[in-house]
Amino acid sequence: MSLPDDVAAKLDAARADLADREAVLVAFSGGVDSSVVAAIAHDALGDDAVACTAKSETLPAAELEDATRVADEIGIRHEITSFSELDDPNFVENDGDRCYHCRTMRLGEMFDTARELGIDVVCDGTNADDPGEGHRPGLRAVEELDAYSPLLEHDITKGEVRQIADFYDLSVADKPSMACLSSRIPTGLEVTEERLSRVEQAEQLLRVWGFEQFRVRDHDGLARIEIGEEELERALDVDFIRAAREHLLDCGFDHVTLDLEGYATGSVSPANEAYSTDVDPLDAEYPSN
Repeated sequence: MSLPDDVAAKLDAARADLADREAVLVAFSGGVDSSVVAAIAHDALGDDAVACTAKSETLPAAELEDATRVADEIGIRHEITSFSELDDPNFVENDGDRCYHCRTMRLGEMFDTARELGIDVVCDGTNADDPGEGHRPGLRAVEELDAYSPLLEHDITKGEVRQIADFYDLSVADKPSMACLSSRIPTGLEVTEERLSRVEQAEQLLRVWGFEQFRVRDHDGLARIEIGEEELERALDVDFIRAAREHLLDCGFDHVTLDLEGYATGSVSPANEAYSTDVDPLDAEYPSN
């Protein structure tokens, strides 16, 4: 497909920018933003562009598989490193800066890998819309560590990112945003391996059942299923409700509910002050992740 002239100009500028660098390492999740950065970097630098994915307890196995597949699709070298957010008590505490601690550790792994490879520049997938999207403490880590954000630098918005992904024929062009598993745990409730594991199992079931836009929020043993508006009617089917209850209880949850408000990003983040662990999760409303 061809790009609108203004988007094509932004892409050309980003590509020329990266081509001026000796080499770059792209912090690569396999989502559409980092995939577009990886595609542009590979286009500009060839073998001197490397994609790196940091494996941890908060990264679903299915997302790691997707990242590997998309890296192959792009043709970029793909490195996988690993770390544990659960080693940091500040992350486990799950306060309003959880994403800051996570992003600091994750990007730190990227910079360590880049140094080992003799690469000076680490790129991330922050786009031009991200700074205006409410509570985003992870962006502070990007600034502090001095990661380079070519999409942000060249004013490429989320919609334009998807157009560029189509231009590069990336399979993730329409992929919904996928925040890490810890975003399913309400602020103030500790992040534990048990909670992350049962959320991952539950969401894998929904994926296998064919749902595309969803989250399973873990309110200390109560699973609150959020389904996107376009798919909500199917989730109201009695057979699905019975199956969801049975299988999510098997995942380790004590209770299972379906949120009739549907899917909402950030619904257990501190951006909505109504959502604290002192509030009944079924009576509160929320925003992003």
